[in-house]
Amino acid sequence: MNVKGLIKTGEYFDSVTLMIVGRELSSRPGVRDAAVVMGTAENKAILKSSGLLTDELSGARDADLLISVQAADEPSAASALAEAEALLKKTRQRGAQAGRYCPKSLDGALKVLPDANLALVSVAGKHAGEVAMNSLRQGLHVMLFSDNVPLETEVALKTFAASRGLLVMGPDCGTAIINGVPLAFANAVSRGEIGIVAAAGTGLQEVSSIISNEGAGVSQAIGTGGRDVKKEVGGIMFLAGLEALAEDAQTQVIVLVSKPPHEEVLAKLAHAVQGIRKPVVAAFLGADPARISRDGMLAAGTLEEAALLASALVQGGTADAVRRRMSAQEEEIERLAVQQSSRLKKGQRYVRGLFSGGTFCSETQLIFREMLPEFYSNVPLPPGRPLADVWRSQGHTFVDLGEDAFTVGRPHPMIDFSLRNRRLLEEAKDPETAIILLDVVLGYGSNLDPAGELGPAIAAAREGRDIVFVASVTGTEKDPQVRSRVEDGLKASGVVVMPTNAAAAKLAARIAMNLASNS
Repeated sequence: MNVKGLIKTGEYFDSVTLMIVGRELSSRPGVRDAAVVMGTAENKAILKSSGLLTDELSGARDADLLISVQAADEPSAASALAEAEALLKKTRQRGAQAGRYCPKSLDGALKVLPDANLALVSVAGKHAGEVAMNSLRQGLHVMLFSDNVPLETEVALKTFAASRGLLVMGPDCGTAIINGVPLAFANAVSRGEIGIVAAAGTGLQEVSSIISNEGAGVSQAIGTGGRDVKKEVGGIMFLAGLEALAEDAQTQVIVLVSKPPHEEVLAKLAHAVQGIRKPVVAAFLGADPARISRDGMLAAGTLEEAALLASALVQGGTADAVRRRMSAQEEEIERLAVQQSSRLKKGQRYVRGLFSGGTFCSETQLIFREMLPEFYSNVPLPPGRPLADVWRSQGHTFVDLGEDAFTVGRPHPMIDFSLRNRRLLEEAKDPETAIILLDVVLGYGSNLDPAGELGPAIAAAREGRDIVFVASVTGTEKDPQVRSRVEDGLKASGVVVMPTNAAAAKLAARIAMNLASNS
């Protein structure tokens, strides 16, 4: 493979433009991979791990624009670099011709929107803290989409915000629904009486979508960023979100979603819950349910269970009814597993999970931990083991394709399916692959035709032999993609579509268990 790089000094484009250009380059004939990023230390480290960092690019500065291409030969690489420059030039010309007034500062934006009460910040991590703090000083709540924000900056922002009665959602907060308005990656859900606080973006999407699909609705959905429930941050915004929902007249049931909070954070949450008269459902994925129950919360083992419990509570149902329903689902999963296992040949035994949502990758590992505890991941949860090479699977493997190693210079895998499709085809070549497990996340900002993009790759993967494809679709009928249309499209491609990620993971695990017992 031939890797060529180019440095553009003094040029800046927003991250969305860079990701679009990167995708265009990756789709060119002869190009294996490509990235268009700013020359920060973090980006250069990720380029290096992806095999895209040349000696020339190593010396780039933060403000430099880096273009890197890995191609089959030098002419293909050179052609792709020239195409990148042309695309960037065209983007700049379009912006100039549009003649729109785009404020270049927070003060300018507030002159245009003097009644604004929330700022969505999406700039380079090293500058995001300053912009967010300036927004807080102006009395604005902040949704901090940026990642790579230093931990000490996050603590300072949240401490200041709490003293002013303001929210800081993030850093790396990809989803929120405030006063019925979906922000960033969010779904079109019904409004209602269930409030959500989540330190997990796709976890928030899954819970809010299931609630809406159950005929209930969401009052507010507050993202906090994943680090908020760690000891260093202390759950500052998780607690602030819980308090806000406790005081909100529209909210009748509260759902908390995260990985297990640090013990000190959990103790603070338990104390706060004691003073709340509304039911609190907690999906702390991987936490001890007995401990959660002792702390006065209704424990949910999966995102699906949390959403169903909350929906039942506002609709006059009971927790026992929800558990009976989930028990019936387990019986259906057993039946499907027997049916799907019979399609596979001797030697096929492994599950390969390719996820666009990090929370779904974690939830799947937790389910496998109880059923098939030997597995690998690029983001392993105990007892899972790290992959020796994130680009190659071992045994049962679960890959979060939203991690930095896969997203540098590319759109998020919820938007761009090209990397997952390539990985899907590689997994299919492994004679030991039996099941390929996928999440499909709908909503604003996500790929508009997921079934159309996955279909050809699935068909190609099945040429010559059978593989079981299992997927879940996170979204609603109101989403731009329309959930039922996506499900029908996937089923037409031969995919077994399950109602939730948890159900899909359980089916994949049960099929693998059947294969192991029959070998």
